[in-house]
Amino acid sequence: MTRFRPCIDLHAGRVKQIVGGTLSDTTPSSLQTNHISPHSAGYFARLYKEYELTGAHVIMLGPGNEEAAKEACKEWERGLQVGGGITERNCGGWIGGGAGKVIVTSYLFPDAKFSVDRLKGVLEALGGQREKLVIDLSCRRVRGKWVVTMDKWQRLTDMEVNEESIKMLESHCSEFLIHAADNEGLQRGIDEELVEKLGEWCSIPVTYAGGGKSLDDLDKVRQLSGGKVDLTIGSALDIFGGSGVRFEDCVEWNKRHGTGP
Repeated sequence: MTRFRPCIDLHAGRVKQIVGGTLSDTTPSSLQTNHISPHSAGYFARLYKEYELTGAHVIMLGPGNEEAAKEACKEWERGLQVGGGITERNCGGWIGGGAGKVIVTSYLFPDAKFSVDRLKGVLEALGGQREKLVIDLSCRRVRGKWVVTMDKWQRLTDMEVNEESIKMLESHCSEFLIHAADNEGLQRGIDEELVEKLGEWCSIPVTYAGGGKSLDDLDKVRQLSGGKVDLTIGSALDIFGGSGVRFEDCVEWNKRHGTGP
């Protein structure tokens, strides 16, 4: 059943909530930041552990975030999923360092083209344990389709998010994480059509993020997906400076729907 899953987004070593579509390597000044937390990544890891919010994701948005992510993993060993710059060379180190799962995106798309060999390489580095792997299919809408993005959502790849790609990838991982990059950080509502389609296409756990602005969005995602899609709410949460949703209410929502401790 649908549940609330929290996040720890890291940028320049700090826990932040940003407008996803404004990340740019070429024009850093374009970045729009909704919130910079005074708390460390370890603080949020302890908070999520206290409320048993398993499956939270830690995303490293660019360089300078490794130490913060490691701190979070030490605070809650095996409780968090770590993504951002994950490759077959370092994925085993993150698991060894306490991550429950690793999340991979850009590495699977050399020159923006999907590589099944790279996917197999990551799995091999994980000892063939697909339960340790989450594939991030974060995407943008392009001419009525959802196209997977890479490099902090800046670059389009050759893969669409559709039933065919979902079914092809499901046998290689344990979960999907999908940010709707056009909605990320804007608090203007979720991509309802995408959530509905994910509920139809996915037979393994999937977490949607992007645009969540109220507790009602959890009910909406549950209804649209038939309870098959989880929701991450970021910028709207009070713990990230937002006013749309109280963290405690999300925890209680999970309990009411039988997905909390």
